[in-house]
Amino acid sequence: MIFNDLPGAEVVLPGLSDLQSGESNTIGALLIAIAATRLTEAGLDIQKYHLVSEPELTLYARLQDERQDAYPHYNALLNRLNSFCNALELNYKYKPSNNALEPGDTYYGKKYNA
Repeated sequence: MIFNDLPGAEVVLPGLSDLQSGESNTIGALLIAIAATRLTEAGLDIQKYHLVSEPELTLYARLQDERQDAYPHYNALLNRLNSFCNALELNYKYKPSNNALEPGDTYYGKKYNA
């Protein structure tokens, strides 16, 4: 599966890369933390020990530090995250073998390695 084609990939895939690099406080990594359960159930292997507790509050606080009005941007990010999760869940649900992502599948131009 190529994740780049999924709606919301532009905000989610950098978060996956950030978490693989050990960065857990980026906007993308916080979005992954918010949707970790959904993403895991749809076949992604999310390392839970890298995730920030209370990612929603952390993300909102970070956006407030960067912008005067964080609320619209926060909601837009959550909408993009939801779009990605919905598309991933649909793809996973209708995948013939219904298995998790396999090594060699690509996301954000990179290969997924278990």
